[in-house]
Amino acid sequence: MLQRNQIPPSVDLRNRPAELPSLAETFDAFVTYLLRQYWVILGTAGLCLFGGICYLMTAAPSYTALATMIIDTRKFQAFQQQSPANDVPVDSSAVESQVEILKSENVALAVIRDLKLNEDPEFIGSRAGAAGAVLDFVSGLFAGSAPPNEFDRTRRAVRAFQKQLDVRRRGMTYVIEVSFRSLDPERAAQIANAVADAYIVDQLDSKYQATRRASAWLQDRIKELRTQASNAERAVLDYKKTNNIVTSSGKLLNEQQLGELNTQLVHVKSQVTDAKAKLDRIEAVVKGGVPDATVADTLNNQVITKLRSQYLELANREADWSSRYGYNHLAAVNLRNQMREIQSSIIDELKRLAESYKSDYAIAVQRQNEIERAVNDSVSQSQSTNQAQVTLRELESSAQTYRSLYDNFLQRYMENVQQQSFPVSEARVITRASRPLSKSHPQTLVVLALSTLGGLIAGLGLGVLRDLYDRVFRTAEMVETILDADCVAIVPRVSPSQLKAPVVGRPNLPVGPRTIRRGDEPVLWAAIDAPFSRFSEAIRSIKVNADLSVTKPSKILGLTSALPNEGKSTLAFVFAQLVAQSGARVLLVDCDLRNPSLSRKVAASAERGILDVLSNNATLHDVLWRDPETGLAFLPGATRSRIAHSHEVLASDQMKDFIDAVRGHYDYVIVDFPPLTPVVDVRITAHFVDSFVFIVEWGKTQVQVVERALRSARAVNENLLGVVLNKADIAAMSRYSGYGGKNYYYNSHYGRYGYTE
Repeated sequence: MLQRNQIPPSVDLRNRPAELPSLAETFDAFVTYLLRQYWVILGTAGLCLFGGICYLMTAAPSYTALATMIIDTRKFQAFQQQSPANDVPVDSSAVESQVEILKSENVALAVIRDLKLNEDPEFIGSRAGAAGAVLDFVSGLFAGSAPPNEFDRTRRAVRAFQKQLDVRRRGMTYVIEVSFRSLDPERAAQIANAVADAYIVDQLDSKYQATRRASAWLQDRIKELRTQASNAERAVLDYKKTNNIVTSSGKLLNEQQLGELNTQLVHVKSQVTDAKAKLDRIEAVVKGGVPDATVADTLNNQVITKLRSQYLELANREADWSSRYGYNHLAAVNLRNQMREIQSSIIDELKRLAESYKSDYAIAVQRQNEIERAVNDSVSQSQSTNQAQVTLRELESSAQTYRSLYDNFLQRYMENVQQQSFPVSEARVITRASRPLSKSHPQTLVVLALSTLGGLIAGLGLGVLRDLYDRVFRTAEMVETILDADCVAIVPRVSPSQLKAPVVGRPNLPVGPRTIRRGDEPVLWAAIDAPFSRFSEAIRSIKVNADLSVTKPSKILGLTSALPNEGKSTLAFVFAQLVAQSGARVLLVDCDLRNPSLSRKVAASAERGILDVLSNNATLHDVLWRDPETGLAFLPGATRSRIAHSHEVLASDQMKDFIDAVRGHYDYVIVDFPPLTPVVDVRITAHFVDSFVFIVEWGKTQVQVVERALRSARAVNENLLGVVLNKADIAAMSRYSGYGGKNYYYNSHYGRYGYTE
């Protein structure tokens, strides 16, 4: 045996973080995908290209004529007035709306009616080209035999017309392109121009109809508003008459009177104040006896002025004489007496003025009282009038509103009447369509390019679907990822044509009664005949993994599979031969008691087998078969009849004792077990088998089948040495993971002897 390499327990391979694939790995995966599905991709692209060529050969050529028009943003201010139907500015949304109007059925019907397209076979007749003929034939099978009427022809023409019409906006401009496709180039240009003209006529007609409807509505509304305004004004007059409300210069009469009385009252109060001030002043002067005191009216009184002049003259003379002749001089005394007489006269005159002031004050007070009474009477009258004035204001406001609405609607009506005489459209044709010089459909290069590109895309998608639904094992990476188990070997498929004579001649070997002879299946000896082949190298890798097992020794190896016919028995025999050829003592046991196919292949004449040994009816030496070339010992599973409870035989103590007995006599004991899915025998053999080798047929066994089989046999899964991909197509594997070019032992230099792939 090889020495086992021990992995330190601190290294946990299962908990390594997943690494993202590099750019090189991603590119390599894409290349392998192309290599794997290239025939699907190229085949789909070829079919699509062939379909495009057939379409080009059968499709009738058509021609497209183009007319351009513009939505003019100018409002033609010299001719147009603002109207209810034309007060929206032209913006981006408005241009898109005009595009939809050009595509509308209303414009289509106008063109069909003017050009009589409902009688044109292109629009109501059969479709052009071979494809159109097929469609007409299919639709004719489901259509009635009665000829179409006028309505049906028109509807059919509208559908065909709208399919061939294309209207689009040029960028973000106000320019609209109108294109029409027809089998006749002249007809295409004629219809494109007719669409533009029909659109302009439709716009003019819609504006005229909108203006006419607006005029009729305005006229009715004006009559209604005239009546409402007259009734409201009449209600104002009747209310004034009922409540005795009289106005002058836009104001109520009692309001004017109250204003005048207030003005007079202010003036009279000012007069009373002045008269009172004068009276108080003159009474103070009279009471003080000071004739020289200044009073306003004394300056205008001639008597007082004259007396004061005399008084001043006497005072000057008295002062002069007193200074000359003395104060007590008779002349000075006489002058002072005269001065007192004059002063008394002044006082008397002031008293007379005081009585005059008193009379003026009394008159002013009486006038003030009269005006105050008049003001109070006017205020009381205004209060009663104000209650009625609230309702009057509401009536006047309503009458004014109705009058304003009437004037406004009358003005709009006159503008609308004038608008009807100026039919100006905002759209105009800037380039009329002309006869196209070349066909526009189908475009040969575009059809070929699109069909090829579509075929490649469809092929890529179909290839991805095939990969998604290809739920079989193709690579070792799939085995390790899905089953969480090691892929210990990938055994290539060996076809009968690859089997050759042995490289080294065999010596004459003895032949006994229980000797294994070469039969009709040379693949059983393929590893012996071609020891340097890829097939032999793959079988050797199973032994290497068994010898390098770090968990426990693998002397008792059991081979099983999920389903029958996966090459399990053949692989067990070849593996046992190859190990025996290396000099080891090997015992191969056929434990497939339900279907001992290996015994029928290498020991067809065996009458006794493992059941006889377990039942002590024969010894191991009596039933063993041997291969004279390698020294392999084979214990057949020959049975005289079918055994229903074969699992009890494998689970018996006799079976365990037998395995324990042969464990010490042989270096390797290889057991060929039945598959897991059909029978349950393998599930109860973990008590005497060291490790299991699980065989999976490459490219055939489904992933879910293998997963279900291993889940159902937990003991097998826990003691699993590894998985072997059997019957692998090495050339095809390179299209899945590049396996054949990345492993040196599958290189052509190492596989040139014997059976090569």
